[in-house]
Amino acid sequence: METLFQRSIFDEEHDAFRDVVRAFVDNEIAPHHEQWEKDSIVPREIWEKAGATGLLCTDVPPEYGGGGIPDFRYNAIVGEELGRVNASGIGFGLHNDIVVPYLLRIANEEQKQRWFPKMASGAAITAIAMTEPATGSDLAGIQTTATRQSDGSYLVNGAKTFITNGINADLVITAVKTDPSKRHEGMSLLVIERGMEGFERGRNLNKVGLKAQDTAELFFTDVRVPPENLLGEEGLGFKYLVENLAQERLSVAVGVTATGEAAVEWTLDYIKGRTAFGKPIGSFQNSKFLWAEMATKMAVCREFVDRCLMEHVAEGKELSAEQAAMAKYWATETVNDVVDKGVQLHGGYGFMWEYPIARAFADMRVTSIYAGTNEIMKEIIGRHYGL
Repeated sequence: METLFQRSIFDEEHDAFRDVVRAFVDNEIAPHHEQWEKDSIVPREIWEKAGATGLLCTDVPPEYGGGGIPDFRYNAIVGEELGRVNASGIGFGLHNDIVVPYLLRIANEEQKQRWFPKMASGAAITAIAMTEPATGSDLAGIQTTATRQSDGSYLVNGAKTFITNGINADLVITAVKTDPSKRHEGMSLLVIERGMEGFERGRNLNKVGLKAQDTAELFFTDVRVPPENLLGEEGLGFKYLVENLAQERLSVAVGVTATGEAAVEWTLDYIKGRTAFGKPIGSFQNSKFLWAEMATKMAVCREFVDRCLMEHVAEGKELSAEQAAMAKYWATETVNDVVDKGVQLHGGYGFMWEYPIARAFADMRVTSIYAGTNEIMKEIIGRHYGL
């Protein structure tokens, strides 16, 4: 399988980092993930171990405790190694690929000094809260409000849902309306911290998949947020969110592609070893053809995602919104199809939770929904080309 998914976008330093990440994942995560699925949460200790190993905040400058390497391929390696073992409960990708860029781009010096060292060590876990019970794809329609007080602080009221890392999070970048009379221009970003009075967590949501991931409801009742927790400028929140969506969607594409490749390998091993009518089921034409479809789809998907990844890390360039939408849409649709075929080739065992293909089947379904539904991805692509 190594030749099928052969790649040329990494150098020796990337390979050395992958060795470290792979050892960490194989030793510290994979053996325990099944228990974390039963617990519906990942222990905070794994974040601290990841921080000590150098897996967090690799692109944050060293003066703030980070790795100091602004190369998204290192982020991708972390996501790929988690995807390889389908460690779907680990929220490192949200922390590294989504929250960190907001702070790098728009946080002031005091905020960077206050938050980055804890984030890099794993002492502070992060989340971003956009989705609300009545607001999903229409982000400008959020109803959580932040009313400016005479002392400069904000009084936050509202609720968020489907928030990854929601139970464990210490710092939550929260989309709020500082001017409810406006849609896009009325939105701002506030960092709400664990322990602020009136900030409460609801249920750790019982999902179809991603069983080890703490996905929560968050409630804000007269939460007083100091002015120094405003990210960037008031009223520019929607603009900031849109600017980082390309990397978020690329991150999703990278992670699911690794899981899709793993599904091809799990299935190959299974159909070679499982016998029926006196011979391996992989020798039957239907099994052979179905697996060939899986392998080919993932080989093509890998090439496209890697091209987008290199576009994103090219000096002076950044992955465009429509390319990121294509990557997210194509990778998630492809992997869902590939995993579904893998389940079929596993037969009854493909429906058993102890088999990784079954857990991937449950986990991958949401990927065509979160980070922007695939219907929104198609809208972005079509709109870019004048439709």
